[in-house]
Amino acid sequence: MIAPNAAALVGAGIFPKSNAVDSSGTPTFIGGNNSPTNLKEEIVRIDHNFTSKFSVFGHFVSEQVTQNYGISQWSGANVPTVGDTFGNPSYSAVIHTTYAISPTLLNEAAFNYNGNRINIIPYAGSGLSSLALPTGYVSTNSRLFTGPNNLNRIPNIDLNGGIGSHFEISSWPWKNKADDYQIRDDISLTKGAHQLKFGASWAIYKKVQDLFGTTQGSYNFDGTFTGNDFADFLLGTAKGYGELAVQDHGFWNNVSWAAYVQDNWRVNRRLTLNLGVRWDGVPHTYEANDRMGNFYPSLYDPTKTATFNNNGTICGSANQPTDPGCNAASPGLGTSPNPILASVPLYLNGIGIPEKNGVPKGLVNNHWAAFGPRVGFAYDVTGTGKTVVRGGFGAMYERIQGNDMYDAGPNIPFSLNVGLQSVTLANPSISLATGAAVSQPINAADITGLAVNNYKLPTSYQYSLGVQHSLSAKSVLSVSYVGNQNRHQSDRSEYNLPNPSALPALINGAKYSLAPGLPYPGFRSIRLTAAEANTHYNGLQVDLNSQVGRDLQLRAFYTLSRAEDPSNGGTGGGDLNNVSNPYLGWRYDMGPSGFDRTHVAVANFIYDIPVFRSNQSRLMKATLGGWQVSGIITIESGLPLNMQVGGPLGGSGLPNATNRLNASGSIATPHTVGNWFDNTQAFANDPVTGLATLVSVGPFTPPAEGAFGTLGHNSLRGPGRHNWNMSLFKSFTFSETRGSKLEFRVETFNTWNHTQFNNISRSLSYHFNAHFGKYLPDSGQQFGQATSAFDPRIIQLGAKLYF
Repeated sequence: MIAPNAAALVGAGIFPKSNAVDSSGTPTFIGGNNSPTNLKEEIVRIDHNFTSKFSVFGHFVSEQVTQNYGISQWSGANVPTVGDTFGNPSYSAVIHTTYAISPTLLNEAAFNYNGNRINIIPYAGSGLSSLALPTGYVSTNSRLFTGPNNLNRIPNIDLNGGIGSHFEISSWPWKNKADDYQIRDDISLTKGAHQLKFGASWAIYKKVQDLFGTTQGSYNFDGTFTGNDFADFLLGTAKGYGELAVQDHGFWNNVSWAAYVQDNWRVNRRLTLNLGVRWDGVPHTYEANDRMGNFYPSLYDPTKTATFNNNGTICGSANQPTDPGCNAASPGLGTSPNPILASVPLYLNGIGIPEKNGVPKGLVNNHWAAFGPRVGFAYDVTGTGKTVVRGGFGAMYERIQGNDMYDAGPNIPFSLNVGLQSVTLANPSISLATGAAVSQPINAADITGLAVNNYKLPTSYQYSLGVQHSLSAKSVLSVSYVGNQNRHQSDRSEYNLPNPSALPALINGAKYSLAPGLPYPGFRSIRLTAAEANTHYNGLQVDLNSQVGRDLQLRAFYTLSRAEDPSNGGTGGGDLNNVSNPYLGWRYDMGPSGFDRTHVAVANFIYDIPVFRSNQSRLMKATLGGWQVSGIITIESGLPLNMQVGGPLGGSGLPNATNRLNASGSIATPHTVGNWFDNTQAFANDPVTGLATLVSVGPFTPPAEGAFGTLGHNSLRGPGRHNWNMSLFKSFTFSETRGSKLEFRVETFNTWNHTQFNNISRSLSYHFNAHFGKYLPDSGQQFGQATSAFDPRIIQLGAKLYF
């Protein structure tokens, strides 16, 4: 029953063979590839003073970087059988002029250039001889389209259940070219107590980039059919399949205007005000040749709703063998302007092209009223300069720079990225449900687009208030409140949502395109980027900078803070993240940011050891005196943990969704290496086989089939850190007149060799057990266990000779 393609891929070595066992005795693989980095840099700079008032300087920097990655980067790969070489030459140039018009008036003008190239080439890594389809692979129908598959690449194979291995060549090979040009002029004017500054700039950013997507295809196996993802793979029964028809490329530009005025006004000897305003004209990125497609609900005509045949693809004709169950061709069909896809029928109802039918050139509406005030002050409380109160407020605007557009590049009608459910590894156009194959199916397309009327400029309101006080001539204490409120942050959400009652059937393999309640039949996923989410940060910051006596320099700071955002990935930020539960929106994911640490304390010091420093013996003074010890001490609380569900319940049957666990009762936190939070396993005898079966893990329970979990976003905390890095060093002087000396250093990292845990496994996968009649956790998972730690103690010795 083993599928020939699965046997060929396993035999070729896409998954590395186990070479070790983990703490539970489960076979595992430990290892990787070499990752060399080569760097070359050339710098040219010229400065010239034409007169005492007029000067020019310019520089050009060329930096060539080539780096190997042992695991395919920018992908979900986690096995070293495929890596890539990342070539990234970059360039920058500046021509800057300064002209002193008068003693109080200065003009500066500049031309700035920055550019880079990215060339990513995949290579076969550990245990795999080639990325080409191996001998024994049935390649006659290995793809849906006949376009090029560069290097005849193996498709992505993702085991998304309990095994969790991912072989992904991703979009590579891939090329990118970016050039940024800016001209600006700044004028400085001093007039009495006012220091005025005015300026304006214009810039254009030009990007030529290949589309992201897998023209070689991408298979997803998650245990839907057997309860085990690897078993599904061996049988060739895929939960899902995706493919990019053409790896086209686009020419994306964005233009930026800006102007500002700033006045630093010294009101009197104790009060200084900073007053200003900035305007940013940042229209949205656009594709220079209008080769973009986007979905617009206003363009969708319900009278042209797609009709489907028995296997869930769109009807292309009437009563033909390839379209069983169709009475007529579906309305809303059209063809691509791209000659590569000219013969491929596409369902285009609701699809808009830039500068046609009212579609903006940048696909979304622009917002020009981006005026950002700047207000600040500094006040000397006593007039002696020992206590100063400072505060400020500013509003900043930015565009979503371009990834939203690049990711929309594969959309119809110029390209096509197709996703299918429940297909075979032998032929992705064969449905597991019917066994029928459609030679050229019209598939319901997936759209990654932009929400035209929900795209205000991302805005950040930043503010601070603090006090600085001189404790002594050499000691300053600062206490500040720092905060920000961010609005219109980007996220991505599914808009083509079926009736929630359809989710259990989708989890069990029903066709998404046939799900009841879809508002836009004819499409599968319609994932639109919107600028809608909110984030915020508030922090108390205390900073002490002191020279203690003659021998000790000390800097210590402490932060008590809280950062919140709706990033469901657990890594902080929110830019272009998928909304976990699109029925509830981004607020379902609101909680502590992935980078939020409640407490952070850091101290650094340099101590001149006074012993033997003034010894009368020159030998004792030269050898034992003059030593210094320095250190950096970091103490910080743990990062949040987002408790996610894996396996069939992971997305509740929806594309691009993620799910969280439920919890019955309180969650104990023993904080041990194998039980960071309560993951006590409970077993029961299978009513049919009589075998002991894992039935629960701690207080955690799976969400009901088709429901979303109730545990809050980032509701638990991972390990904190307590780390000391210290060094001992001394200079042995040979000649003070020539400056020749030998510097000797002993440096230690994690000086006390504390075990400092890092990652905690926080995803729990479930499968449906027919004997128990419910979802049970997969066995062999590391859920709740510490899976990595920071480096143990490292000692390095160094010597440097000056002559």
